[in-house]
Amino acid sequence: MSLKKLRKKIANNPRLNHFVEGLFARYVRFAFRTSRFERTGCEDMDACVALGEPVIFVVWHQRLIMAPFMFNAPPGARICALTSAARAGRLAGQILVNLGWETIPMSSHQRHITLSREVLKRIKQGCSIGIAADGPRGPARVSSTVPIVWARTSGARVFTVAFAQKRVFRFPTWDKQMLPMPFSRGVITCQEWTDAVPRKPSEEQVEELRLSLQSALDHITDAADAALGKPHENPNTRA
Repeated sequence: MSLKKLRKKIANNPRLNHFVEGLFARYVRFAFRTSRFERTGCEDMDACVALGEPVIFVVWHQRLIMAPFMFNAPPGARICALTSAARAGRLAGQILVNLGWETIPMSSHQRHITLSREVLKRIKQGCSIGIAADGPRGPARVSSTVPIVWARTSGARVFTVAFAQKRVFRFPTWDKQMLPMPFSRGVITCQEWTDAVPRKPSEEQVEELRLSLQSALDHITDAADAALGKPHENPNTRA
């Protein structure tokens, strides 16, 4: 058997995948619980989730792994994240499932209208939806228009969310995915994006809203870094 086939066989092994998913989930929970996190600006988002009012929360893909701990959600609250249908995305999705979330896998072959119908169905059922604005393939920290479309069609409130930590490990991925380290200090920040989305926006309006959301998410992410004395990331080196 060739090395390539052996790697593929190992990667597709359900038992191995289940073990790795559980291991990562336990590690992220351990890193969070052994670190000291301060949450700021999350009151409105927490109140919506506690009352069963679904929200759309937006985060940069780089910091998605800590999403389950960005909420102070009561037991039984439904929160769902979109994940890539590719192998790495499935792994990330199952880690979120291990941490109590629902997931919707995205496929490059899946029609946007089909995906949007599933998302809107979940929102109507009272499920909050999380999405990486620049995922699943980037470019890093360049927002798509997807959150805007969903905000328009669902009427749900939109919150930008970020986490930062003194000590993190960065994976060699397109967005330098951040893995939290234990026994560290961090912040979780949140701010509502309040721009009004017209029912039938023009292409120019959609682009203005996309840039506004991107700027808001950049601002709150940079603010989280600044709270820990960390420098802002250079936009020219985000890829």
